[in-house]
Amino acid sequence: MRRTTALTSKVVSSPRRSQLTLATAALAALALTGCGTEKTSASGPQGRPAHTAEVRPGAAFTAMLDKVAQSCPPSAPPEAPPTGPAQTLPPGSAEIPPDVEPITPTAGPEVELNARDWCASALHEERIAHALWDLVEPTPAKVRTILNDLGYVDERVHDLEQSGETTRFLLDLRDKGGRLCLEGSAAGDHTVIDKCVAPATGPFTPPEREQ
Repeated sequence: MRRTTALTSKVVSSPRRSQLTLATAALAALALTGCGTEKTSASGPQGRPAHTAEVRPGAAFTAMLDKVAQSCPPSAPPEAPPTGPAQTLPPGSAEIPPDVEPITPTAGPEVELNARDWCASALHEERIAHALWDLVEPTPAKVRTILNDLGYVDERVHDLEQSGETTRFLLDLRDKGGRLCLEGSAAGDHTVIDKCVAPATGPFTPPEREQ
């Protein structure tokens, strides 16, 4: 009789231990779930840090200009182009009469752009032309997309308009006191990008275009 009572008592106590074990496991699961929720809330709904700094478009545009012109000389006042023949003429070639002075430009990119702008203009012209040469049916929307992809923000794109099969535009690339702007005509293989001169200060005023 004593053995039967002991066995019965042991069997009855086993479910209680199982219940305690299940309760402990449930509490642990709740604690883990609470920690996971708090971590997700701290990092935001998309897992991004709460204090991540956003890069402003103006800063990205300036960085693009610096990258394109990184091999160019620093900004400096424009220098007048050299006068006279560029090289000694070979014998028998036509010579400039001594009483006729060579024509020296007094306005335009040759005179009004500094060395950095003059250097940077060729680099901008090349990268834009390469991107537009293979463009089929260059509509203003397509041209704008390509310019944006190259880093030229909408605030610096002016007079984007289509004329026949050609889309024309102007780019304000003034930076560090320079006056550089670009005049573009997107027309497939006939795309032309050329430098122009913008006002030194104030709002961008498009230069007169050649017809």
